[in-house]
Amino acid sequence: MTEPDLAALLRRVDPDRFLGAIFAPPEARRWLFVLYAFNHELARAREVASQPPLALIRLHWWREVVEGAERAHPLAASLRAGLAGGIFSAAALTALIDAREAEAEPIPDRAAFLAYARGTAGGLARSAGTVLGVTDFDELAALEDLGTGYGIAGILRAAPALAAAGRDLLPQDGTDPASLREDAARLLRRRAPRQGLAAALPAVLARRDLHRPAGPAPRGLADRIAVIFAGLTGRC
Repeated sequence: MTEPDLAALLRRVDPDRFLGAIFAPPEARRWLFVLYAFNHELARAREVASQPPLALIRLHWWREVVEGAERAHPLAASLRAGLAGGIFSAAALTALIDAREAEAEPIPDRAAFLAYARGTAGGLARSAGTVLGVTDFDELAALEDLGTGYGIAGILRAAPALAAAGRDLLPQDGTDPASLREDAARLLRRRAPRQGLAAALPAVLARRDLHRPAGPAPRGLADRIAVIFAGLTGRC
């Protein structure tokens, strides 16, 4: 896929991460777009599957792509190029696929929910950090925490819409959503490393979301300005 095609896709399906990626250096931006488009395909696995086993089949299809299988999909070639060039880690991409398997069944408890958020949104932010050249362990851990916090806040924000569609990604053990908000708020207090700023900027939106009622309210101008300010000043 060309960079303009990837940008158009992400502007539509993942505008939060797209806005953050704009602040990446040009040589890294395309690969962030590829990574985020890959994440979108993994997220779609359960959304478009009529039955959980079909979602697992779709995830396995992408696992085979990561392992080297040739597939007639516009994203597959870009993904394989990134793997061949050392931009992406096959182990990290496989871990993102593994984490998505949790969506095939109800998430049983708070511990499983937090592991799911860390494996999906947290792992994605960590992988984005490596694309941006972050190598320090503590800095990558900070990005993973910020991504996990963003993921938790995003699930809470989407919960009403998911429920209307017959889906539920919240823990099934009666965990109070307020405690999950506290988990997200704690993780979102981490400071983003300068080099990984573009991967961390969605955390700006997540912090704002935690102060709003749950629901799929569209992003407003103030949200975009907050991200742009953080991106320009390097403070996230």
